[in-house]
Amino acid sequence: MITIDGSFGEGGGQILRTALALSLVTGKPFRIENIRAGRKNPGLLRQHLTAVNAAAEISRAEVTGAAIGSRELTFAPGSVVAGNYAFAVGTAGSTTLVLQTVLPALLIASGKSKVILEGGTHNPFAPPFDFSRRLFCRS
Repeated sequence: MITIDGSFGEGGGQILRTALALSLVTGKPFRIENIRAGRKNPGLLRQHLTAVNAAAEISRAEVTGAAIGSRELTFAPGSVVAGNYAFAVGTAGSTTLVLQTVLPALLIASGKSKVILEGGTHNPFAPPFDFSRRLFCRS
């Protein structure tokens, strides 16, 4: 199992989201420690937990440490399953960052998927929805 230091670089949530996305695509499990260690409020916040739960749902993953404030997480994905999914951040946290986590895996899944996201769409330090829609989606 790969172990990742979440305090590396800027020590934010991008390390977690990238690890989840790559794990989904490759099928390789990982453990991440020091999640968001470089932030004022380290550990998982709502939008990060939503990304973890979304990744777990689309791949039927085994996860430990998926809780608000958690600074460690183990993620072992199963096969990614195309389907209809709905994920709610529960706050104004960024939906586009949740999409960034699951979209690569769903794009290579064996069927079409529909994803409904609830939460923030135009957050600081996150790509706005309009940009993401133009980049990834057909209209």
